[in-house]
Amino acid sequence: MSYRKLKADFLFDGHHQLPSDRVLVCQQDGTIETILTESEAGTDLENYSGLISPGFINCHCHLELSHLKGQIPEKQGLINFIFSVIGLRNQPREKILSAMESAESEMLSAGIVAAGDICNTADSLALKSKRRMDYYNFVELLGWVSAQASARYEQGRQTADLLLAGGQDEKHLSINPHAPYSVSEELWELMIPGFTGKTITIHNQESAAENEFFKQGTGGFSDMYARMKMDTAHFQAPGSNSLPFYLHKLKNAAKILLVHNTFMDPADLREALTFHDQLFLCLCPQANWYIENRLPDIGVLGKNHDRFVLGTDSLASNHQLSILEELKIIKRQFPLMATNRMLVWATSNGAQALAYEDKLGDFSKGKKPGIVLLEQLTAGEIDAKTTCRRLL
Repeated sequence: MSYRKLKADFLFDGHHQLPSDRVLVCQQDGTIETILTESEAGTDLENYSGLISPGFINCHCHLELSHLKGQIPEKQGLINFIFSVIGLRNQPREKILSAMESAESEMLSAGIVAAGDICNTADSLALKSKRRMDYYNFVELLGWVSAQASARYEQGRQTADLLLAGGQDEKHLSINPHAPYSVSEELWELMIPGFTGKTITIHNQESAAENEFFKQGTGGFSDMYARMKMDTAHFQAPGSNSLPFYLHKLKNAAKILLVHNTFMDPADLREALTFHDQLFLCLCPQANWYIENRLPDIGVLGKNHDRFVLGTDSLASNHQLSILEELKIIKRQFPLMATNRMLVWATSNGAQALAYEDKLGDFSKGKKPGIVLLEQLTAGEIDAKTTCRRLL
């Protein structure tokens, strides 16, 4: 059997940066064989300038919104963004499918090998059946009106069944709540039995209005439901931030992904991290900047832990689907954040969160994680000019 021997200025194995004399050895199809020293590897090395890393994991995206690229104004706040999505979402099916295919191709070119995709329909099935990359299908339910809970759950169940019948993996599919402000107690109760053994994701504290709604029952979400003529009489504000209100409902999940966390405070962080040892905070900084003109305080949130993963959100709220671009904005806003630390979030942490740790995320023997090359680094650190290309 012939092997490829890949050598670069830096080699990141999914967990650590290795000494500069290390060589990655893999089969022609990208299956990892071993890591050797340069003297052990001998001849026929492929030498590159830059940093070699496992392929990236995009833990949060909405392929179904790809056709909305460039159509929604930036920095208008989450509630106005929601109304924009509602108003623009329904467009010709051919346009939606074509945009999803282009979006997946963009992710592949950007070194992404797996994605956690939010599914409100089964429209992505034809694309995913081509198996160009791996997915965790997060079937997402919304339903604030209690009387509609059964119908909404059945709709989600039908979407899940279509995805499974089309060949999607049951291990990597779950039914999920959209956000605490959009799921009634009755709908929660229908979903909770299905959380066992699954990765469950939820949009968490993406705007200040979310916490206000749960603390006082007022603010932007109260106004939003009034505009939508939706009855909120069943909801009594618990007087806390949103996270303490719903977190216990996720106790049976195998893994938990809290997405965005833009307005998460240290007390909520402590509660989340002590609640579940497989709870991850998914950062989507480009989308947070696009929608709310604000990033989570990653310096504070990450002071004593590294349970971060990364997502791109959708092309409705982002200019591109690139984990490298997410890393760049973090590095720009938090310049002391080390590249090697962030690469853990983008690779092995992401694979673990999406239950692909047996296949992706690091350069362990037998895995086929994808291999990417980061070029134009500065002293081994990502900066504005850094680029990414996929080697395998």
